[in-house]
Amino acid sequence: MTTNKIGMSTSLIEKYNVPGPRYTSYPTVPYWDNATFSPKLWKSSIVRSFNESNAKEGISLYIHLPFCESLCTFCGCHKRITKRHDVEHPYIKAILKEWRLYLDLFDEKPIIKEMHLGGGTPTFFSPEHLKELVNGILGLSILAKNHEFSFEGHPNNTTRAHLQALYDVGFRRVSFGVQDYNETVQRAIHRIQPFENVKRVTEMAREIGYTSVGHDIIFGLPFQQLDHVKTTILNTKTLLPDRLAFYSYAHVPWIKGNGQRGFDDSDLPSAQLKREQYELGKRLLAESGYEEIGMDHFALPSDSLHKSMKTGKLHRNFMGYTASKTRAMIGLGVSSISDSWYGFAQNVKGIEAYYQLLEKNVIPVYRGHILNDEDLTIRRHILNIMCGFETSWSPTHLYFKELPDVLIKLKEMEQDGLLEMSSNTIKVLPKGRPFVRNICMAFDLLLQRKKPDTQLFSMTV
Repeated sequence: MTTNKIGMSTSLIEKYNVPGPRYTSYPTVPYWDNATFSPKLWKSSIVRSFNESNAKEGISLYIHLPFCESLCTFCGCHKRITKRHDVEHPYIKAILKEWRLYLDLFDEKPIIKEMHLGGGTPTFFSPEHLKELVNGILGLSILAKNHEFSFEGHPNNTTRAHLQALYDVGFRRVSFGVQDYNETVQRAIHRIQPFENVKRVTEMAREIGYTSVGHDIIFGLPFQQLDHVKTTILNTKTLLPDRLAFYSYAHVPWIKGNGQRGFDDSDLPSAQLKREQYELGKRLLAESGYEEIGMDHFALPSDSLHKSMKTGKLHRNFMGYTASKTRAMIGLGVSSISDSWYGFAQNVKGIEAYYQLLEKNVIPVYRGHILNDEDLTIRRHILNIMCGFETSWSPTHLYFKELPDVLIKLKEMEQDGLLEMSSNTIKVLPKGRPFVRNICMAFDLLLQRKKPDTQLFSMTV
């Protein structure tokens, strides 16, 4: 058995580098039962969730702002490329219309616990329009005392006015997309942004009073070398963001409209080099006081994400890892995904179709999944593993009839030193953390029953 420069077994990389989900949901989107899903069932699902949890924990909102002035070729998200800013106000009016349609379903005002503005590029919108959007949401709601509001900022176009406007309406967390500081890599992914721009917005956010500033860094990008990752991490350490997303580039060029066909597969680092990049980055971050949170996330002990991991409150959903859980999460805007815990629903992806449905007073979902009892049990196990690196079937309600088969699949991973099993518990060992997606796949009954004929997911390594 050979090891790479960082010390990881190359045979493990070769063995477990297979396509696999990132498990921001279970069931994963390709396995949703759209045939039995309906908008009526979705409305019943979200009302049930709201009635059970609004008064206790509030709800979360994800708002998708899809516009970008240029295409970043690493991005697999849904977006609309335009330099026309007259698209801003009609889109905000549409989101507020969608919000009112949801409010019509509820018997009381929602308590907003979490809000996240994602994209696209949220800072494509003017500070005035962003403030109008948030005030329009909050004007029809109750603000939770311990709310956590966050947004994604582009270092090149986020201004002090953006940061101040969102701070004024309750935002205290911002994440900036860094990706990599090497110019060759930046040209390949069409994302030219010097370190000075990231430094400027990071310092401005702290001056204004943001309590959590995050940076997103990607490894496995085209033409990216080990030294590039090292330089990026060392630059990042000088700014010491409160949390970091340090994750693997997901190469999914078969997804329509994502721009990843702009470079060849041969331009990408090998699986072995990607793991070396990750292990190097993880070691450098640990030397600066960061601790690994779940999968691909790191935080300083002072950050709320770190505290939630220590108290067992870490949660994972379509927004990624969050410091607290609300049962109901409503997604607003094109392509947004909502989660009632009992069901998922995704909005239409076309802006024109989105507007047309809202003009007819129709909540613009077009596909989804209502979870059955088996789904809910498996979802709980996968969340436990993704958030806490362990799961148990004691209490017995988390036992399911296929569990013995799952344990057989995990036995080889135990022999490889990735996890340990007892009579009713599985714990992921430090050696197994890079392969946590593979461990979750053993629990994924839908994936086991019907292996995809074509590649649906990015590689796990």
